[in-house]
Amino acid sequence: MSFSPDQTATLGEEVRVRGLVQGVGFRPAVWRLARDCGLSGDVCNDGKGVLIRIWGPASERDRFLNRLRDAPPPLARIDEVVRGYLCEDPPEGPFGISTSRSGEVHTGAVPDAATCPACLQEIFDPFNRRYRYPFTNCTHCGPRFSILEDIPYDRAHTSMNIFPLCKDCRAEYENPEDRRFHAQPVACHACGPKAQLVRLDGHVVSADRYTQLDAVDAATNLLKRGEIVLIKGLGGFHLACDATNDHAVSALRLRKHRPHKPLALMARDLEVVRRYAHVSRAEENLLQSHQAPIVLLNRLNTDSLAFDIAPGMQRLGFMLPYTPLHHLLMRRMDRPIVLTSGNLSDAPQVVDDAAAVRALRGVTDWMLTHDRAIINRVDDSVIQMAGEDTMMLRRGRGYAPESLPLPEGFDASPDLLALGGELKNTFCLIKDGQAILSQHMGDLEQAAVWDDTVRNHALYARIFQHVPKAVVVDRHPEYLSRKWGVEISEKSDLPLISVQHHHAHIAAVMAEHHLPLDHPPIIALVLDGMGLGDAGALWGCECLQVSYCEIRHLGGLRPSALPGGNLAMREPWRNALVQLADAYGWPVARQRFTNLSIMEYLGKKPVEQLLHMRDRNVCTPLCSSAGRLFDAVSAVCGLCMDRVSYEGQAAMLLEASVDLSVMENASEPGYPFEIAESEKHFIQMDPRTLWSPLLDDLQGGIPVETIAARFHKGLAASLVQLIRRALGATPWTTTVALSGGVFQNLTLLRATREALESLGLEVLVPHLIPANDGGLAFGQAVVAAAQIVTGQHHIAGGHEPCV
Repeated sequence: MSFSPDQTATLGEEVRVRGLVQGVGFRPAVWRLARDCGLSGDVCNDGKGVLIRIWGPASERDRFLNRLRDAPPPLARIDEVVRGYLCEDPPEGPFGISTSRSGEVHTGAVPDAATCPACLQEIFDPFNRRYRYPFTNCTHCGPRFSILEDIPYDRAHTSMNIFPLCKDCRAEYENPEDRRFHAQPVACHACGPKAQLVRLDGHVVSADRYTQLDAVDAATNLLKRGEIVLIKGLGGFHLACDATNDHAVSALRLRKHRPHKPLALMARDLEVVRRYAHVSRAEENLLQSHQAPIVLLNRLNTDSLAFDIAPGMQRLGFMLPYTPLHHLLMRRMDRPIVLTSGNLSDAPQVVDDAAAVRALRGVTDWMLTHDRAIINRVDDSVIQMAGEDTMMLRRGRGYAPESLPLPEGFDASPDLLALGGELKNTFCLIKDGQAILSQHMGDLEQAAVWDDTVRNHALYARIFQHVPKAVVVDRHPEYLSRKWGVEISEKSDLPLISVQHHHAHIAAVMAEHHLPLDHPPIIALVLDGMGLGDAGALWGCECLQVSYCEIRHLGGLRPSALPGGNLAMREPWRNALVQLADAYGWPVARQRFTNLSIMEYLGKKPVEQLLHMRDRNVCTPLCSSAGRLFDAVSAVCGLCMDRVSYEGQAAMLLEASVDLSVMENASEPGYPFEIAESEKHFIQMDPRTLWSPLLDDLQGGIPVETIAARFHKGLAASLVQLIRRALGATPWTTTVALSGGVFQNLTLLRATREALESLGLEVLVPHLIPANDGGLAFGQAVVAAAQIVTGQHHIAGGHEPCV
């Protein structure tokens, strides 16, 4: 559509472009298009995004904007284009690029991006001046958020501000026709950061002893000979070793205090990845995308990887090199390397040399470092494919802090701050109809994670000039994120809004799928470890009727005791004990199944004491947790009895054991759950009925792989029955949402989703917002925004609603 009725008149207009439009080559793209269309004027960055002033015939102005919308730069995302008349005369001369302007920030910070093909070609071209330069980048790739201190995204506001440009780099930086025009981290051997190989034990080292090339190649040789090397990457340090070397991998696990959790792998290219794992076309695209996440892949039956890479797991987490340093490091590696977070178990990834030396001196003697500071710690993102859809497990490098447009109806939301949960913590800002979800930070009970979270919030507030009108938290009174929110609320005299845990999970899915604010309620299943529900109840497998503003609890899993409280989340045998005692009574269970290994194991535990505590309601709260049910089955099957060394270990081992042929065989039974109404008219799934056939199978010598499959089949079938009963009370909806960390189990998700879709239901699952607690902050922010926009909560007051 034309902006002006006169298609030939030379008039001026101002074009405001919002979105991810800074630091991505947007201005030179505008410059080239404007000149190609014969327009005069200029373009600049400012606090609101990109401002374009153009003069010329309306037909050419329309053509210019259509081309800009249709083919923006690779890393750009246009969210809004606003056009307005200009009454002033056009400037003299051709279209130009003006310097950035300061002002209130209404634009996005761009995530770090993997090396583009053009830069990759340069670093391997012996005749190019950036041959083997490990910090090569342009406007289409390279560090962004990890080096950013402030907005606008200019070199002076990044950690590159200490590296003055040489003559050649300056010429590229100032030339709008060059792809490095205003690429803020642009550098070369002559003027940029430099890599260095050092020893953490203080001994002097010369890279010449290990290579005839440079420090990066020396690190490659160390990896090839079985050493562990600490590597300074884009958003933090990583520990690396040869993934085919049993001794190196075992040593890394021992020194890092990470006995079982799967280790991430990096491979030179897809050819190497395919030697160890199946790679679909969608997974290939993910690995090669500019986000370059870790992608979970089904492993091949090969003995060439070290045994300890992913104990008991059927999938491997692979990534491809995503910086020039990684490409150079992997060039001569024809096998994968371990590339795991540079930290001790559960601590945040270290980001500076001094911290690396303090924390990891005992893990390795070698460090490949450089002198470009990491301003913002950003962990690698982790994704899996759920059928044809992506499913984000950890949102970090490549994705954060990219803003997410909110659905129709949320435009009037004020600025909000949502602080997420206790585990896998993220926070979320609402500003200008966008949600800005932070990168993954970790578990807040870790002091270093807490400090990092507080520092990151201050950074986001500064970068996005964010001043919230209300603070949003989880209901759980002991969450550190809630206590932090209370403190912010009191200090700043802001309303505090509490959002129920599982409501936030589902609201996040609804918003990601762009359901409008006035969408009627849908049915939802949330399966996770634990969240605070109604009347102080602990929920973890719930069927809900959900709108953005309200939830209604329809039913869920029959609650069981958590013997020892939080200890039951770390020791699976406790959940097995309670499940067996509930199903049979402990004396009967002990006598009937005395030959099972779980009974021998429980015989060494204080069973009578724990059951006595349960009967007296002492430190044994009731919880309807799906996660704890998985723990119990895993323990009974002998997969993980004693103690988990990482969150979800018992459940993950159970899923990894599933015989997929049993899942696909329609004649194979699933273990039954009784579905009935409770005394409160909730629809309840009772797991006590599954134990008799499961234990009979175990006694009868049925393979654990078959038992694991039958458990998954029975649970999926029961969840579908639960939904069918719930739909009877909500006949107007045909939409079902699934979320919560347990639905990261692809076997359960697929079985449940396919059965629901066969009933003609539309099934919504999370894609780019984690189903686990990493997505809570986004959902909390959406619920609070909906409450405020619809007038159900007025933020002028300081009282606290619970929604």
